[in-house]
Amino acid sequence: MHRIWVTGYRAYELEVFNDDDPKVTVIKSVIAEQLRSRLNQSTDTFWLISGPQSGVERWTLQVGLKLQSDYEQLKLALMSPYLNVEKRWKEENQAQLAQLRAMVDYSASISNHDYQSASQLRAYQQFMLNHTDEMLLIYDPDMENNPDKKSKPFWDYRAAKKYAQDNNYPITVIDFDELQEAAEEMAENHPELLKRTHKS
Repeated sequence: MHRIWVTGYRAYELEVFNDDDPKVTVIKSVIAEQLRSRLNQSTDTFWLISGPQSGVERWTLQVGLKLQSDYEQLKLALMSPYLNVEKRWKEENQAQLAQLRAMVDYSASISNHDYQSASQLRAYQQFMLNHTDEMLLIYDPDMENNPDKKSKPFWDYRAAKKYAQDNNYPITVIDFDELQEAAEEMAENHPELLKRTHKS
């Protein structure tokens, strides 16, 4: 069995406000390629584990749902840091998460309480690290210019790097340069995939 934690930026951190944004297409394509390369190596059970956030986490699970038709060994888990993580979200966002939870193979919260403190987020990180074999992260360290405001993947990357000091825990980082390369390649070979499907 192999388990991978995939996470990264929230949608607003990438200035993505619609699912038809070409950035989403590029990121999903890159994630799918990364997952296929791993899935093609073995038919052993492969758990793709991610979180509830709108952005890389949810796009990852959407990619996973599509890949399941080609890879019987692929299982999907949606892990939340605490109960009712979505209660302050817009209704549309809540509905999308509920739909995704119903489609994955496993869904649960690490904490049995609503949000209480940042310690729940640290406990979530530790749980994810302890229960996965590697991390795939959409993150660009060069973009962390504001010392007073760090992105979600900044904290996940820092926790993973610390964990990897004492554990065999590979971390694959996809930065903005790699995403740009993927976008340029897609624009050249499959420009139709980057067109918006409807108006913003």
